[in-house]
Amino acid sequence: MNYVIIGNGPAGVIAAETLRKCDPHGGITLIGDEPEPPYSRMAIPYLLIGDIQEAGTYLRKGANHFKNLKIELLVARAEKVDSKNKKVFLNNGKTVSYGKLLIASGSRPISPPINGINLPGIYPCWTLEDSRHIMKLAKKGARVLQMGAGFIGCIILEALASRGVELTVVEMGNRMVPRMMTEAAGGLIKKWCEKKGVKVFTSTKVESIEKSTDRINPLKVNLSNGKSMVVGLVISATGVRPNIEFLKDSGVVTETGIKVDETMQTSVPGVYAAGDVAQAKEFYTGAQLVNAIQPNAADQARIAALNMAGKDAASQGAMAINVLNTLGLISSSFGQWMGVAGGEHAELLDAENYRYLHLEFKDDILVGATSLGLTQHVGVIRGLIQGKIRLEQWKDRLLKDPTRIMDAYLARTQGTNFKLAA
Repeated sequence: MNYVIIGNGPAGVIAAETLRKCDPHGGITLIGDEPEPPYSRMAIPYLLIGDIQEAGTYLRKGANHFKNLKIELLVARAEKVDSKNKKVFLNNGKTVSYGKLLIASGSRPISPPINGINLPGIYPCWTLEDSRHIMKLAKKGARVLQMGAGFIGCIILEALASRGVELTVVEMGNRMVPRMMTEAAGGLIKKWCEKKGVKVFTSTKVESIEKSTDRINPLKVNLSNGKSMVVGLVISATGVRPNIEFLKDSGVVTETGIKVDETMQTSVPGVYAAGDVAQAKEFYTGAQLVNAIQPNAADQARIAALNMAGKDAASQGAMAINVLNTLGLISSSFGQWMGVAGGEHAELLDAENYRYLHLEFKDDILVGATSLGLTQHVGVIRGLIQGKIRLEQWKDRLLKDPTRIMDAYLARTQGTNFKLAA
């Protein structure tokens, strides 16, 4: 069998290695469109901080890793898929034939429709090439404005702050990380960042960017709150979208991403998808969603590869799990953290000490959670949600005191006979 994988990020690499284990003699071609060895975008902040060099971002450290596995690496961009004749057309004019195809082409940053967004000195933080530009400009004391305070934005924020820049963050939502944290948690993260010296504007948009007369800080950023800021670097972290345009007329059904079944197969037999492009079943609701986080990408890649190689594997559904370190403050959210219709919730807020725990229930099952500054609960929260474990009388106890989540987990999963507090 000849396997072709479009995309050489974590999903593509894991799939290639899984295929090799299952099929020692099959042909495997891994296509990536950047002139770098396969690397992890999630490692770029550590490169910006200075904890690692570029080679530290590489997904596999051995120089001959892929060669030894007889995995062919191609540097090219897929421009078209002909699923009827099983061919991938590349931007270098060549075509690659496949027996089975995995699409793991990832996502790319959204460029917001802002006047001046293409001026020099404005970059996303997505590729190694972006990081090289950023490191030249984000020197100690440099004025930097970051658009966006979502999950990716907060990771970048951490790296920029560590470089000693004078940092301002502008977020359209009414709080930081608005799409993964409750209002209380997002508000606490903002307060924490401001305490650490980062200026944060929420409910604020960048209206336009223009050239300034300042030689060191050549960009003037105009905000919707009436303020203007003169800076030397603008980072755009306003979201991403899946790379799926090349599938037009391929027969592969797409919506917000590529629709897949529980085996990660698309609407075209023999064509699979995984990672940031896969529109897969969500764990709790069953709705098909793009859930672009690395643990899901790894799981989907493994499942897709096993099925491509003739094995049987199925996804139980993707669950949103986000763990974030923002200037030393650990926060996390799980599953239906925003709640479900007819559900109940419990909340602990200790703003002075940056501690927060919010649990969401449907009947006596934990379906979602948000925590901040309480890392000891992360494992048990995930276990309870993924196991859909009935809490029975522990649900009412948790509504009164959510910090007893560990007791509830042990009692309901290991039969530990904790005495229930009155």
